[in-house]
Amino acid sequence: MLANDAFHIAVLPGDGIGPEVMAPAIEILKKIETTTANLKFRFTEAPAGAGHYKETGKSMPESTIKLCEEADAILLGACGMPSIRYPDGTEIAPQVELRFIFDLYAGVRPCRLLPGVPSPIVGADKHGIDLVVIRESTEGLFASMGKGVVTDDEARETLVITRKTSQRLFDFSFRLAQRRKARGGKGMLHCVDKANIFRAFAFFRKIFDERAAKFPDIKPERIYIDACAAAMVRKPWDFDVLVTENMFGDILSDLTAGLIGGMGMAPSADIGDKHAVFQPCHGTAPDIMGKAQANPSAMILSVAMMLDWLGQTHDHPPAAEAAQRIERAVDRAFAGGIKPMEFGGKDGTVAISNAVMKAL
Repeated sequence: MLANDAFHIAVLPGDGIGPEVMAPAIEILKKIETTTANLKFRFTEAPAGAGHYKETGKSMPESTIKLCEEADAILLGACGMPSIRYPDGTEIAPQVELRFIFDLYAGVRPCRLLPGVPSPIVGADKHGIDLVVIRESTEGLFASMGKGVVTDDEARETLVITRKTSQRLFDFSFRLAQRRKARGGKGMLHCVDKANIFRAFAFFRKIFDERAAKFPDIKPERIYIDACAAAMVRKPWDFDVLVTENMFGDILSDLTAGLIGGMGMAPSADIGDKHAVFQPCHGTAPDIMGKAQANPSAMILSVAMMLDWLGQTHDHPPAAEAAQRIERAVDRAFAGGIKPMEFGGKDGTVAISNAVMKAL
C-alpha cells in the first residue's frame, strides 16, 4: 500500500456517462496533486460493466479484480445498461459484485445541500441539510442476489442479517458520528428498521443497542423505516447519521439524493475493513450519453470522499486536507451560479468541471 509514496488508484470508468464524469474527476485529482505537498497518485484504468459483458460474457475480467485488490482505492464510474442483461433478466452490476468480493459492508451515502442548489423541501435553504445514510451493503435482501427461488406460482427471496456484520456496521456508523460531532455535527445515530414487525429487524435493533453502550458520547435513536421516510421529507435537518439494512438503505439513499438536487449531486462509497470503492450514486443515463450534459458533481465529491478515507486509513493529513479543498471548491462553484441541466440549468459537464477547477 502507498507504494513509492504515491496512492495507487484503480479507475473503472464503466458505461454510459460513467467515462464522461470520470474524466474531469481524474483531472481534478491531477490538479490537487500539483498543488499539494506530499500527495501523489498513480492511476491504472481497467474494464468493468455492461460493455465488457457484451464483448466477453463477463462483467469484469480477473485482471480488474486483481487490480482492485492491489490498489489503495477504487474509483468506479456508473455501470450497467438497461438493454444489456444477464440471462435471468437482471442488469450487469459490477458495483454490487465488488461489494461481495471485497466485503464492503458499509455503504456511505452523504446528503448535503450545497449553496445555490434547489431542494423540494420547504425551509431547506434556511435550516440546511447535512446527513449521512449508512447502508449495510452485503446482507439484508441483497444476500439473496442470484439465489432467489422462482416457480410458475411464486418467487421467494431471503433476507439475511448476521451479528458479525451488524456489529461492524454499527461500530463504523458510531465512529462516523463521532468524527462528524468533532466537526460540529449533532452526535446522533438513528437505527432505521422494521423491528415492530420482523424478528430479523428486532435482532438488528438489539445488536444496535448493544454497540451503542460502547459509544456513550453519541446519542442513539431508533426509528421505523416508514416513519423515517415521512420525517425525511418534512424535516431532514433533524437527522445526522442513519444506519439501516441493505434494501432500506438503497431506497432511503435515493430519497435523500432527491432532497439535495438529484442523483447527480449524490456521492457514495462502499467501505470494508481493507478496501473501498468510491462512485456516484447515479446510473449510466444512456439517454444523455455522449451529449456532454452529465453532471460530474457526484463523481467529484466521491473523489473527495476517497481522499478523506485515504487520509484516515493511512494517517495522511495532506489527503484529508485535499478532500476538504475539493468540497469547498464544489461549494464555491455552485454558490457562484453553476446550474446543471437536471434541475433546469444550462451547464453541462465541461462548464461544471471548469467551475470547480477554477475554484480550486
